Amino acid sequence: MSAHAPLRRLIRTVETFGFHLATLDLRQNSNVHEKVVAELLATAGVEPDYLALSEEERVDLLRKELGSERLLSSPFLSYSDQTQSELAIMRGAAEAHALFGPAAIEYHVISKTEQLSDLLEVHVLLKEAGLWSASSAPHADILAVPLFETIADLERAPEVVRRWLELPEIMTAVSERGHAEVMIGYSDSNKDGGYLTSVWSLYKGSEALAAVFADAGVHMQLFHGRGGAVGRGGGSSFGAIRAQSKATVQGRIRITEQGEVIAAKYATPDIAAANLEAMTAATVLASLEQDQLSEADRRRFAQVMDGLSAVSFSEYRSLVYDEPGFPTFFRQMTPLSEIATLNIGSRPASRTKSDRIEDLRAIPWVFSWAQARVMLPGWYGVGSAASAAQDLGALREMFAAWPFFRTSLDNIAMVLAKSDIAISARYAELVEDEQARAHLFGRIRDEWHRTHDALLEITGETSLLERSPQLRNSIRLRLPYIEPLNHLQIELMRRFRSGETDQKVQDGIHLTINAIATALRNSG
Repeated sequence: MSAHAPLRRLIRTVETFGFHLATLDLRQNSNVHEKVVAELLATAGVEPDYLALSEEERVDLLRKELGSERLLSSPFLSYSDQTQSELAIMRGAAEAHALFGPAAIEYHVISKTEQLSDLLEVHVLLKEAGLWSASSAPHADILAVPLFETIADLERAPEVVRRWLELPEIMTAVSERGHAEVMIGYSDSNKDGGYLTSVWSLYKGSEALAAVFADAGVHMQLFHGRGGAVGRGGGSSFGAIRAQSKATVQGRIRITEQGEVIAAKYATPDIAAANLEAMTAATVLASLEQDQLSEADRRRFAQVMDGLSAVSFSEYRSLVYDEPGFPTFFRQMTPLSEIATLNIGSRPASRTKSDRIEDLRAIPWVFSWAQARVMLPGWYGVGSAASAAQDLGALREMFAAWPFFRTSLDNIAMVLAKSDIAISARYAELVEDEQARAHLFGRIRDEWHRTHDALLEITGETSLLERSPQLRNSIRLRLPYIEPLNHLQIELMRRFRSGETDQKVQDGIHLTINAIATALRNSG
């Protein structure tokens, strides 16, 4: 007798997902791992000052620990709150495996991965909970996943992963699983080097990682840490997957969906199915399509991109990191401090109490610029790069023939269409230092016009998004509703910052922030 429809659906769900439904990831910063491992090694009497060791000394010591059956932690010793917390998380993961099976948690993502020891430290901690076996055939119930985020980290990534896969114990664990995963970060690489350098560094880093995995004979799964805004890797998922280098997909890809994108893409079963089908189709096409570029064109285009990236990087860094008054200008021009008081995030706006841009988290960085209608992380530096290029014909050829370049420019066009330099000028009036305001906003305004004009020259369009009329019309229909909200927000911010303490003023600012974000859509 066949089961009723609800029961059949339940059986299919269990067959597909097990009893854990969705696989979870663990994630922690590498700085935390090294401190916890240092404390465990010291309290166990193995190494009194792990943090003082060189990288090679750390690797040798960690490999010895991975090969030992002995644990470092003891119920009879006292540990800091941080160490106790990390050990509790590892033991919680082991308990989840026991209750729901190993597919419940498969990976531990390591933020700010910079060197090989960052990966080995995680496996040492997993070993404390029985999630790494040091038997004759090493086995990892949870595998470390490096996350390379900054431009420098992306450049180091291939060498770090190569050294990791050269370790016999790691290769044994990886081979048993069938593939290994590497995560690449869009948000911090963008904040570090600007949009063009970020996407190009991610593209090149992905190709280099694919070559490392191919040499090791291991299947690679790239995990793209994309956010909603273009400055954090946002834009069309279909276009982004199609634009990947063919060697980096090969039937496997993993992508984060964050913030307002979740509601936009998965609010109903029909919308969710359409988006999942689009990403599946893009993955199949990216894996099976023949590359239309010749090897000579590929090398030529890459050389041009290297030049564009270098100029864009220099222009972006000179504004964001080299201008001494820029942090104050940014905080006064945008509603950053007001955004920090909203109950919309799990973490503070900055990693530390400093005002440095380096310590600011990527989400409030991008979100603040979107509220002020500048969208700076999604385009700044591109106009200078295009202006410095000596061969406009080559850029037009790249746009026509290379999906990566075309998708990158399409994203810039969307960002520029949502920006409004005239409204941004009103936000700039909130900056107290008139000289700094004139100088810094002048740089931003001039670069916006350079980028806008260069984009039209390269694409051959007479206006932004001319080839995407549906998107263009959607944005144009929303703009008349956004503009009054911007002007209202500016006035409320002015009152609030001048000392007006009425709660309605602060509530009004929060309402405008939510309304503008909703209307702009991919702004955070």
